[in-house]
Amino acid sequence: VQLQASGGGLVQPGGSLRLSCVASPRRTISNNALGWFRQAPGKEREFVATISWRGGSTNYADFVKGRFTISRDNVQNTLYLQMDSLKPEDTAVYYCAVARSSAATSRGENYAYWGQGTQVTVSS
Repeated sequence: VQLQASGGGLVQPGGSLRLSCVASPRRTISNNALGWFRQAPGKEREFVATISWRGGSTNYADFVKGRFTISRDNVQNTLYLQMDSLKPEDTAVYYCAVARSSAATSRGENYAYWGQGTQVTVSS
């Protein structure tokens, strides 16, 4: 499975970005949960959000609840992360990932495939 993340960039505090992650080949992720993680310079990778295979279950890290929204389009084979009310501490490389099972999970070890990451910088 190859994952291609995009949509990162430079945004001012309070602004918004929408990350996308396209997976190929299509048939390999429609039955899997998906997730977003991030890693800031000098810090460990951390969980951001996850969504179950049909999108019926989602889970978020406390620090993004109410600001970020994860969604997926299994027809388009794409995972999204809508990020609103961005803060400077959200600055990081964001990675999308495919879980080994269909259930949403926040544990990194439960993910089998990872994208290359997209840089998000929140600064005035």
